Amino acid sequence: MGRQVYGLAAIGFGVLALVWHDFNIWQQIGPLGNVPHREILLYIVAAIEILGGIAILWPGTARVGAIALGTIYFIFALLWLPLFIQKPAYDRLGNFFEQFSLVSGALIVYASFDRRDSVRAGKIARLGYIFFGICVISFTLEQLFYLSGTAAFVPKWIPPGQMFWAITTTILFALAAIALLSGHSALLASRLLTVMIVGFGLLIWLPAPFADPHSFLNWGGNAENLAIAASAWIVADYLSQNCSAKAT
Repeated sequence: MGRQVYGLAAIGFGVLALVWHDFNIWQQIGPLGNVPHREILLYIVAAIEILGGIAILWPGTARVGAIALGTIYFIFALLWLPLFIQKPAYDRLGNFFEQFSLVSGALIVYASFDRRDSVRAGKIARLGYIFFGICVISFTLEQLFYLSGTAAFVPKWIPPGQMFWAITTTILFALAAIALLSGHSALLASRLLTVMIVGFGLLIWLPAPFADPHSFLNWGGNAENLAIAASAWIVADYLSQNCSAKAT
């Protein structure tokens, strides 16, 4: 179901672009500056995300959807680099890897539906898998460098405390990255990683719009967390299929 969740997250991104059609709140395309007809650019992005999200839901059009979404997320990732160069700070580099993790999911989906060249498809899927593992390293570092900020996101009512869960989830990200890139217990790690990121959505991001429905961050955070969870789910599906193929 990783692919379906991935598509729904993309549709969510597109709908947000239509509802909040303010160019200034879209940090991914901020480096473009005062380009002409910026509102039209947002509508184009929204159309790509909605149509790409719908396409990826269906096996017959999944490759087309993966190409569309992978391309737009790759552009979003690249547009973070000028901001990082302008003012080096890991949160900006971390945003690059958050977007790039979505590219990884698209690569694996694209390869999964390539029936013509299984060798080439296997290489593309493997590349997407490795890219995602590298992104998980970035998730670890981002939480580590901004541990206090991470702790602030944790609901105060969850025992034993906010800092405990900030440290614990950082360690779990690190263990997941090691497992994915080393290949040891990678399937288990990918499944547990998916559960953890889904947990972030349920405990942190899902309640946020109810507290402040007028904040774009609260809605956008839900969509992005869901998309990253879907990419982790796609990785788990990929590893599961590989295990099944080897067993057969």
